Amino acid sequence: MKVLVPVKRCLDYNVKARIASDGKSMDLANVKMSMNPFDEIAVEEAVRLKEAGKVSEIVVVSIGPDKAQETLRTALAVGADRAILVQTDKPTDLGGVEPLAVAKALKALVEKENPDLVIMGKQSIDDDSNQTGQMLSALLGWSQGTFASKVELGDGNVSVTREIDGGLETLKLKLPAIITTDLRLNEPRYAALPNIMKAKKKPLDTLSADDLGVSFEPRLSVVSISEPPKREAGEKVADVDTLIDKLKNEAKVI
Repeated sequence: MKVLVPVKRCLDYNVKARIASDGKSMDLANVKMSMNPFDEIAVEEAVRLKEAGKVSEIVVVSIGPDKAQETLRTALAVGADRAILVQTDKPTDLGGVEPLAVAKALKALVEKENPDLVIMGKQSIDDDSNQTGQMLSALLGWSQGTFASKVELGDGNVSVTREIDGGLETLKLKLPAIITTDLRLNEPRYAALPNIMKAKKKPLDTLSADDLGVSFEPRLSVVSISEPPKREAGEKVADVDTLIDKLKNEAKVI
């Protein structure tokens, strides 16, 4: 069984995002970039399935600039077998390569690679769209299991336990299928130094949007980006009556 795992190069979650001078994009100059945390979970799950003898090959793919090779090498060091970079100079966050374009590119790669399963993060932490997995499922006509907190491969099927508002829901999907991962699916491992060295020798192919017959031209435009307003300091009150008065006359919430 072959598994395809899309991964994205994002601003590291420990770094405070800064708005660029144009007010329409994020300032990524001289800041740490890393793999999207939800994608780390997807890679880890694919590697665990391979270690269990249920998966024979893991192919990781990323869309982005040359520097996205670093993200792919990280996935290879964790346990993926080979990587594909769909190269583009367009930004991959707000106002750049949009979820529909990503889904179309992944569809072309799926048709080329013929995987049995696609495991991907439910969303990226830069634009938080949470759309690509669902769009890819629709384009391919495949079953989908979103927000997975547990994955069990069977004979020609996969059981996905997903988190919903009322608790947990378990779906049994026919393969091939799309799975998007949630935070509680697993705990990603760190790549060991010997594996990091071995990853440098693993195959990494580079393609372009033209090779896949897709366009990354954006359909939407960002008007402006602004930071959320600063939270005002709290205030202690003497009694309940004072609290109600402030909620009614100052906060206007009652």
